[in-house]
Amino acid sequence: MTDADLFRALGNERRLQILAWLKDPAAHFPPQRDGDLVDDGVCGQSIAEKLGINASTLSEHMRVLQGSDLVTAKRIKQWTFYRRNDERLRALAALAGTI
Repeated sequence: MTDADLFRALGNERRLQILAWLKDPAAHFPPQRDGDLVDDGVCGQSIAEKLGINASTLSEHMRVLQGSDLVTAKRIKQWTFYRRNDERLRALAALAGTI
C-alpha cells in the first residue's frame, strides 16, 4: 500500500461514512441473522442498503478500504462482514498529529 492508496481511501465521502458507521455498528445497523455486529462486523449487504448503492459499488469501496488496511473482512456463509481496523486508524491519527 502506498500513501496515495491511503489518501484515495480517505478521500471519498462514502468511505468516510462507512468508517464512521463501523465505529459503532450497533448504533447504525439492526441486529443481524448471521454474525455479531461488533465481533464479526457488519454484513456488506446492510452497508450497501444504508448507502443506497448496489453490491458491486460497495465491493469497490470495501476493496479500497481493505487495501489500505482500514477495514478487515470475514466470510460467514455466503456473506462478507466488515469491521474497522481501529489499531490502524489510531496509528494514522497519531501520525497526523505529528505533521
